[in-house]
Amino acid sequence: MQAELFHDPEDDRPYYNSAAPLVPETDNLDAVRRAAVGCQACHLWRLGTQTVFGEGPRNARIMFVGEQPGDKEDLAGKPFVGPAGQVFDSALAEAGIDREDVYVTNAVKHFKWVPKGGRRLHAKPNRKEQIACRPWLEAEVDLIRPRVLVLLGATAAQSVLGADFRLTQHRGMFVESNLAECVIATLHPSAVLRQIDEESRKEAFDGLVSDLRLVAGQLQERRRYMA
Repeated sequence: MQAELFHDPEDDRPYYNSAAPLVPETDNLDAVRRAAVGCQACHLWRLGTQTVFGEGPRNARIMFVGEQPGDKEDLAGKPFVGPAGQVFDSALAEAGIDREDVYVTNAVKHFKWVPKGGRRLHAKPNRKEQIACRPWLEAEVDLIRPRVLVLLGATAAQSVLGADFRLTQHRGMFVESNLAECVIATLHPSAVLRQIDEESRKEAFDGLVSDLRLVAGQLQERRRYMA
């Protein structure tokens, strides 16, 4: 579907349309990824360098969902490869989870940012932008069918579980959802980087690792049950 069906190309105001008409009816994840490349369902494509789709094995038992790509991810076209991605990799390693075995994506596929001092600073995607992009995430979940869905940060959690979800109240707790057998929300790795001092960063990182160990433990328990 062409962008003209969504908006007037001469109108530069924000607009919000569901990406659902763009998602192909297929069980081929690569076909869905290719379709997402040209997504212009909402205005965020004007800000992002490119669509940043999820990556990981089709048979991944764990899917991680972040908020949106950051500056480095936008340029590379890959999720979680910037500073937060480095924290993410370290936390996975501490928890005994191999990144090569998991699928990683974001609730919003384009980088939303504001200029400041020659830099592109992250701007939180609003609810309309999250809803517009949700069909891509739903397609990923449907095709990967993870056993555990891990939501990184409040925006990702609210995008998936609803605007009333509170990370401060339910972080590190498995919640009911029809998206996967187990769904849990925890800190976004970028929250570790935003802490004001080394002690606070260590505390936040340790908390993230603790939650990821719950995820690893859930899979181990299931393997013992199935044995």
